[in-house]
Amino acid sequence: MDIKDAQNKIREFDKVRGWEDSWNLKDLSLNITEEVGEFWNLIKWIDDDKQREVIEKNRIEVSDFIGDTLFLLLKIANQTKVNASLSLQNTLDEYEKRMPSSKMKEVGHANKLAGGFDNKFK
Repeated sequence: MDIKDAQNKIREFDKVRGWEDSWNLKDLSLNITEEVGEFWNLIKWIDDDKQREVIEKNRIEVSDFIGDTLFLLLKIANQTKVNASLSLQNTLDEYEKRMPSSKMKEVGHANKLAGGFDNKFK
């Protein structure tokens, strides 16, 4: 399912429940924070190799986290009348400019504080 289809499905899901005008952005945002916290609890304080192992062992929880978070983000997009597909495309376009592949392959990451490169402020 593509993002546009997913956003429409969530819009319909809310509509049939009478939730289409349910402006509760604060609680939706807090719910995203809760989901991220649950994911963080799986991987905090462990190195990259151990993270991969933990993710593999907890694939169902990781899948639930991604599904729940996408649902909440698309629900917020619907409530605020934002086209999520366009938002994502705009972000990808910006990242392409800020973090060119040739430079990223050279430095390995975009964190300027750790010696990386992010052309955001040029």
